[in-house]
Amino acid sequence: SKLQSIYIHYCLHAHDILTQSEINLLYPCRTIQAQLSNAKVILHRALPPKRIFFLQCHNSVAKHVKPKKLKGVAYRKHRHFVDYLELEVCGGMGGNGMLSFLSLPKTEYAGPDGGNGGNGGHVIFKAGYGVKSLAHLKSVEMADSGVKGGTKCRDGKNAQHREIEVPVGTIVRSEDGRIMSSLDKEGDIFISARGGAGGKGNYFFLSNENRAPSIAEIGASGQIRKLSVELKTMAHAGLIGFPNAGKSTLLRAISRAQPAVSAYPFTTLNPHVGMVLYSDHEQIAVADIPGLIPGAHLNKGLGISFLRHIERCLCLIYVIDLSIEHPLEQLTHLRYELNQYQEGLADRPSLLLGNKIDVAGAETKLEELKKVLSGEQEEEGFGPNSHTPVLGISAKKLIGIDELLHYLRILYDINVQKKEDESIPR
Repeated sequence: SKLQSIYIHYCLHAHDILTQSEINLLYPCRTIQAQLSNAKVILHRALPPKRIFFLQCHNSVAKHVKPKKLKGVAYRKHRHFVDYLELEVCGGMGGNGMLSFLSLPKTEYAGPDGGNGGNGGHVIFKAGYGVKSLAHLKSVEMADSGVKGGTKCRDGKNAQHREIEVPVGTIVRSEDGRIMSSLDKEGDIFISARGGAGGKGNYFFLSNENRAPSIAEIGASGQIRKLSVELKTMAHAGLIGFPNAGKSTLLRAISRAQPAVSAYPFTTLNPHVGMVLYSDHEQIAVADIPGLIPGAHLNKGLGISFLRHIERCLCLIYVIDLSIEHPLEQLTHLRYELNQYQEGLADRPSLLLGNKIDVAGAETKLEELKKVLSGEQEEEGFGPNSHTPVLGISAKKLIGIDELLHYLRILYDINVQKKEDESIPR
């Protein structure tokens, strides 16, 4: 009918269908209602379902919502490497004592019943292998305060201690530079700031002379200290060399460490430590630090502040690039920069590696290095007393790696035994 066609035309353009109650309200005539009900059946076949229409609209108009990054622990893990930090530590404040009097049926003045406050928490540094940097430390580390005392002689709850995990090898210094603690082993702890004691409630002051004490103590304040935290990597041997000398490639070759390796200089920005495993289950830790350049003590390049990571090394491994024209100059500059950082650091037991021995002309340059270090060829700063083994290797092609590991084990055994002998009291 004409009415049905008009209704269908309207619904197709409006993308809407009247409900049965709306039809009954607009058209009281039952004949018209029946015709429109038949039209609804036709419309259901002609019109697509509403959910399909809105799905198409969503895909064509709506924008994709990206979740916000949460600045939590997982986010802080990817921050820059930090090996020195100054911070303030604050122990928690003790809870206040309660001033209260007990009131019972038929006994209005039953005496004092104020409880003591809880103790404040300590700020504790704990050494562990779970963290490798000091980046997670805040400028102010504060422990929780104790809970105040309650009525009916109920004491307040003691606060939880603020336990902060730091890398093994962390040194804690006071504001004037004095060493307060050296966390050299896993599980070592240092209480950097103690929490305050909880205040006494008025029940504590009950005596024969004073049966209704109206005084209570406030909680004591926690310790507040300004400290400097410094990370010194615990390694037995340290790799010293210029940028692009092949230190990171060498560490990859002798251990399972995976430092970044690229053709551009200063690829290594942070120290890396790899473990060298021997057949008798002995392990030697080798540290790879950023490259040194002439004038590093004047803050050129990356400076020399990261040399703190090899202060504790038993021996040094010089990695010299044999592909350059004058490799001996590299060794001279390296020894000079080490002595600028700490006098006598370059005189430690060492091993000299001529890397890239597979390059043309490298064998001749290696022989010159051996002559200088053995005293056959005079050179300023070197003499016949320089008992430094000189080896030719190729870290990329794994040439001479077995010989390197053999000499490294000899240096390690000699210096470990020497250190043990010095520690024996006489």
